This record gives sequence, C-alpha cells and structure tokens, in this order.
Amino acid sequence: MNKVTLSNIEIIEIPKIEDPRGSLAVIEKEVLPYPVKRVYYLYDVPTGAYRGGHAHKKLHQVLIALSGSFDVVLDDGKTKEKITLNTPSKGLLIPTGIWRELENFSSGSVCLVLASEVFDEDDYIRDYKQFLDFKNQ
Repeated sequence: MNKVTLSNIEIIEIPKIEDPRGSLAVIEKEVLPYPVKRVYYLYDVPTGAYRGGHAHKKLHQVLIALSGSFDVVLDDGKTKEKITLNTPSKGLLIPTGIWRELENFSSGSVCLVLASEVFDEDDYIRDYKQFLDFKNQ
C-alpha cells in the first residue's frame, strides 16, 4: 500500500536575500530533498481552467508561485486539502502518490515546478480509479 498521506506534504521556505534593490530567492544545496532533474513552468492559464489531474508513482515535485496565485487541491485517496500558493519564497513539496489539481489561477500567475525525475509517461496516474487502486496496493 502506498502509505504517503497529506501529512507528508510540506511547505518549504526558500532562502531569500532582501535589500533595497529587491529580493533574491536561492534554491541550492539542501533546500530540496532531491536533485532536480526537470524544471518547467505553467503560465497564461485561462480563467476557469485547471491543470494537473494526476498523481505520480515515483516523481516528487516542488511547486512555487513565481507570480500571482493559484490553489493546489491535494488528495491522498482518503483526505483532500486545498493550499493557496502566492509567494515566491515558499514551495509546496508534493511527494509521490498524491493526486493534485491546480486551479483558480490569478491573472499573470506563473507556477514553477521542480521535479525529481525527467518526464516519463509511465510514471503518471491520470485516472482517479487507478490512483485509488495504486494507493491500495
């Protein structure tokens, strides 16, 4: 059984340097619990649209709202929780085996994703019933 639950979700504080010229956020060394193998970002998401709607078998991700805000609905097969991301100095760590949906993107929002693995279609669980079966293995 995939024992990962919503209690495994973390908000990661991203170290930042602030001065009168602005802020600089830095992700290096031990900030993330895994080496980053893939970086991508979501932007220009139309009002009312959502992203995600899947889980991963192996991949871990950190989501960061670089600009604007959006909600992340997390589901471990038993419990759901909604987290709003709206600051570039906090990242949402989503471990393997958690269903996620991203919604309520504000105008101009940008979601940065730092993934532990390169893209592999076989790692995705895109059907919710299959996700529940995966959780009960």
